Amino acid sequence: MTTAPTAGSRSAGTRGGTAASAGTPSRAEEGIDVAALGRLLDGRWWNLRRSARDLALDPDMRKIEGLPTADHRERALHQLHLLAAQGEVHRGFPTSVGGGGDPGGNLAGFEELVVSDPSLQIKAGVQWGLFGSAVTHLGTEEHHRRFLPGIMDMTVPGCFAMTEIGHGSDVASLGTTATYDPGTEEFVIDTPVTAARKEYIGNAADHGIAAVVFAQLISKDVNHGVHAFYVPLRRRTDDGSLEFLPGVAGEDDGHKGGLNGVDNGRLWFDGVRVPRTNLLNRYGDVAPDGTYSSPIASPGRRFFTMLSTLVQGRVSLSGAAVATSKMALAIAVRYGTERRQFTAADEHREEVLMDYQQHQRRLLPLLARTYAATFAQSELLERFHGVFVGEHDSDEDRQDLETLAAAAKPVTTWLALESLQEAREACGGAGYIAENRLTGLWQDMDVYVTFEGDNNVLLQLVGKRLLTDYGKEMAQVDIAGAVRWVAERAADMTLHRTPLRRTAQSIRDSGSRARSAGQLREADTQRELLEDRVEAMIEEIALALRSVRKAPPAEAAALFNAHQHELIEAARAHAELLQWEAFTAALPTVRDSATREVLTTLRDLYGLTLVEKNLAWYLMNGRISAQRAKTVTSYVDRLLTRLRPHARDLVDAFGYSPEHLRATIATGIEQERQEEARAYLRRRRASGQEPVNEKVLHAGTQRAGSEPPAT
Repeated sequence: MTTAPTAGSRSAGTRGGTAASAGTPSRAEEGIDVAALGRLLDGRWWNLRRSARDLALDPDMRKIEGLPTADHRERALHQLHLLAAQGEVHRGFPTSVGGGGDPGGNLAGFEELVVSDPSLQIKAGVQWGLFGSAVTHLGTEEHHRRFLPGIMDMTVPGCFAMTEIGHGSDVASLGTTATYDPGTEEFVIDTPVTAARKEYIGNAADHGIAAVVFAQLISKDVNHGVHAFYVPLRRRTDDGSLEFLPGVAGEDDGHKGGLNGVDNGRLWFDGVRVPRTNLLNRYGDVAPDGTYSSPIASPGRRFFTMLSTLVQGRVSLSGAAVATSKMALAIAVRYGTERRQFTAADEHREEVLMDYQQHQRRLLPLLARTYAATFAQSELLERFHGVFVGEHDSDEDRQDLETLAAAAKPVTTWLALESLQEAREACGGAGYIAENRLTGLWQDMDVYVTFEGDNNVLLQLVGKRLLTDYGKEMAQVDIAGAVRWVAERAADMTLHRTPLRRTAQSIRDSGSRARSAGQLREADTQRELLEDRVEAMIEEIALALRSVRKAPPAEAAALFNAHQHELIEAARAHAELLQWEAFTAALPTVRDSATREVLTTLRDLYGLTLVEKNLAWYLMNGRISAQRAKTVTSYVDRLLTRLRPHARDLVDAFGYSPEHLRATIATGIEQERQEEARAYLRRRRASGQEPVNEKVLHAGTQRAGSEPPAT
């Protein structure tokens, strides 16, 4: 059985295959410091991350594949009680109620719960990351005192009742109402139409005793927009079972495509009354006589400020997706360095899967993306921590954090699904067996791309922010600057939209393909290519939408809709650029030169596969010549060859032992099978008992028949 290297270990860089090239080895071929690299990947809160990861070593905390839905739900609930008893999930709460006041460390640990069971991670996220977080960030100290202790110790399992079946990501248009009654000083919660029913709500089907309900606050016949209310849902009967309180109703969503340890359900309300003091009133309050007040005068700004306090859901999902991608690749690469198939140079020895170029093509670029996503997630956690401990808590800081989270969550959750699917296929039939976890993880992760904000909706938010920033930048340009901008843009059009740039580049490229490849590996070249694409796409959209301000609403909406796809693509390119920049920023922090050389090669693979994926854009927009386009692909192939000897070490650095992964094919069992088979064949050949291969016999007969007869 194979295990991850111990602390201080260094790989020779050839495990599971042959060296990348002959001759004098480079520093990279000397191997990488796996332990130090693992410490770097785990980031600032490495100890908390590893502690949470090791919870998966406890059999009581693991997912049991194939468990019936009802049993899985009860197991997940029991696991939450275990987490609460250990205090593992209290780090993010205020110290005034016994929390740790460490939001960044809390999320770093929370992300690793996905190793135990994604259902556990999501159910914990509902309880403490959404329900508890809403009370923490939207409520006051009085709300903290009244509600948080029960939330923290699981006395009050709860729900985060925001999403509605008819509105989804359009939170501002929620149909649930909370109408203030000054006669009783109560809010009356109602679900006026079926489309306003709360849907997909975790803990709603079985376990939720209370909920934070988002509803339109109406007082004195004025709708003040969406606010949050603490609403009791169920009471415990004499026999210990739970029943809905009067006016509260719900249904079970039933068996789902994944995450069946989470009891998702629907909720709706008919005249449910809650005290005025159950309004979580940090950003908006109602006096006993019904007078509304808020420290934020603008309704729009107030709404987005309230939602921005709940950004940790997106941040944590992004981190869990990165962890899942790591697990998928750790399983597939370990299997790929042991599994052998088809003979090549040696008729008695089959080739290791990872030595095939296509196998490298399918896994190593995903590995590069996962490293980039890991470093970007570390930066995102730092930003999150700075905002929520008050180190950097301005409106601009919160807006930046919300935009970064909205950019990260789509690319990381899509990465997780792509890694799982490619890993499954790369492992063949073994990848389809439940005991190897890849199919189960895929089923659980599928919904990550649509909850806490559909990925395309989130990227549209990012795109709008990019357009806003572009508009502000242009608004600050004076007359002289505007003239220069027009001239520069005209020059840019001349270079990029005509054959001139392509011709000049082709001449330079034709001189030396090696020189062209060297330029592509330079960080400045990659940065220019990736940045230029984002900037050009945003500028093109902005210019196309320049007439929107003066157009009638219907025409403006139609024009924006006509460019929605381009906007989302630009936002995705921006998110990928952020990951490339995070990867690049991490390289100087690597002290060991051999490890840094390997990581630089991996960074290059990430950057150039982004360029390769979008070669059509670069060619059509004159950013790259046809010859250089060929160089991109050929150089990517060279990078794969260089990285092949280090593939196993790069996934071992993730820190997931076979006991963490719980995939049979990642335990070394395949290596044992291959060694047994080779030993068996060697013994047969040595004993002379190996049958003659018919092909060899037939070939010998043909050669004998072709010889001239003896004279």
